[in-house]
Amino acid sequence: MARNENGKGFSLKDELFNERKVAALGKRFSDAYTVFDDVQFTQTVMKTLLQLELKERIGCITDALREQMPEDFEEASMVLVDVLPEPLDPTKTDNDFGDFIYAPLGEYVARYGCTVRHIRTALATLREITMRFSMEDAIRAFLNAYPKETLATMKQWASDDHYHVRRLVSEGTRPLLPWSGRIGIAQADTIPLLDTLYRDKTRYVTRSVANHLNDIAKEKPELVTQTLKRWRREAKQEEKEMDWITRHALRTLIKQGNTDALQLLGYSPDPHIAVSGIAINRDSVRIGQVIEFSFTITVYRDESLMIDYAVDFMKAGGKRAEKVYKIKKLHLRKGDTVTLMKKHRFPADATTLTLYPGTHAIVLQINGTRHDSVDFELEA
Repeated sequence: MARNENGKGFSLKDELFNERKVAALGKRFSDAYTVFDDVQFTQTVMKTLLQLELKERIGCITDALREQMPEDFEEASMVLVDVLPEPLDPTKTDNDFGDFIYAPLGEYVARYGCTVRHIRTALATLREITMRFSMEDAIRAFLNAYPKETLATMKQWASDDHYHVRRLVSEGTRPLLPWSGRIGIAQADTIPLLDTLYRDKTRYVTRSVANHLNDIAKEKPELVTQTLKRWRREAKQEEKEMDWITRHALRTLIKQGNTDALQLLGYSPDPHIAVSGIAINRDSVRIGQVIEFSFTITVYRDESLMIDYAVDFMKAGGKRAEKVYKIKKLHLRKGDTVTLMKKHRFPADATTLTLYPGTHAIVLQINGTRHDSVDFELEA
């Protein structure tokens, strides 16, 4: 866990939503809407805020806003826009997510503006807010309730002057957006939007496009590889950036050894190589320790190799689960022989993977094809 300057554990939710930020937001509302009592707002929020998780805090602030906002959404939307600071710096090209304290404004729009009567105003309001903080979560309520109207608006946004609005088109329609619920639109329905966005000159936008395709790849790999092939033929993005988009979009398929994905990146699915037996430095390792393994590759023609390995984990109840890890990429000439070594740690404090004692295996994967493997015991 990260530590703050006082030596205490760092809390993301406390960093993003705290009394100082809530009070500052309340002050912006009282400045824009004179009947708004910022002191009462702050007191109301802070009664429960610190006991809540991150997304619950967004809801808590939204509840407190509702108590003092105009009942009519059209009037309330004007207040929400008046509260906003200047848009995020349009000269930046990446990693300018904005201030989380404006997330409740999007939640407010999704709760009270997602109606037939208010949809145009609501979407226009989200466009304004997203230039200060990404509205990728809030827009999903509209995609589920009014997909046709929302997608039509987002098609216009795909060519917006502000790159945060353009990014919202891709990020808001991602099938597996982190921290957000699913949307009901078909994955193929988002491709026409990405057809415009992949050409973008801003990495913040193209990263979202690549992440979007990587989401789709988990269910429709052919749609992703076909789309990337078409984009490469169209040649409407700079070659270097198109290469980056391709690599980033295919990362899940590459780990899975997908043949089309490997060929798109220039790796033969059937390289002419010989792999000598994998060797490990110990037959057993304890949780918290490191195991080291090595192997040798000889190539019989010029080859580009993507070298990975999978750990076949023992899970609860005797079940098995694999996870693929990267080693390196190599470009070798005919007749070359290389010996590679790799260390793998089994952390005792892992938060994303629970380790269980038992027989595990390391399996080599080269250009998506499985090669030698070796078993070892993981001990408590």
